[in-house]
Amino acid sequence: MNRLIAELVTRGEAETAALARRFAADFRPGDVICLSGDLGSGKSVFARAAIRSRAGSDIDVPSPTFTLVQSYQTPALEIWHVDLYRVNDAAEIIELGLEDAFEHAATMIEWPERAGRRLPGGRLEIRFGFCHSVTHRALALHGNADWERRVQRILKECGPEWDQDRR
Repeated sequence: MNRLIAELVTRGEAETAALARRFAADFRPGDVICLSGDLGSGKSVFARAAIRSRAGSDIDVPSPTFTLVQSYQTPALEIWHVDLYRVNDAAEIIELGLEDAFEHAATMIEWPERAGRRLPGGRLEIRFGFCHSVTHRALALHGNADWERRVQRILKECGPEWDQDRR
């Protein structure tokens, strides 16, 4: 079961994007990263920055709201960006081919709650929330023991201001 492994605050889109780039550097085949939160909370900012950091900063990263899935082949890894906002039935997940992506690609999913129980248990969940400031976002990260080790290492590598809970 996934448990709370870190809580932090980003102070604007640039900081959210910088954090996403650092996480993307650690993406591996089979990683599933669930991005949840209200509209405008930072999910797409995180996903775009992560994809561009692996696929190239000039790449166009449209929202997959209408296509549901966009995939990107990077030199070392395929990345799927999934937006389930328009999915009405969790059974549609099978039609999208996500089960295959869960095995061989890194998969970032916006609106993961629409997938019901079809998500793998070893996923990282990042919940974005609004803070006291218009630009700040609270992030709550949930995952298993493997993700906990990875997240703590990533935050430590980001610098001393990120190596422990940041509120």
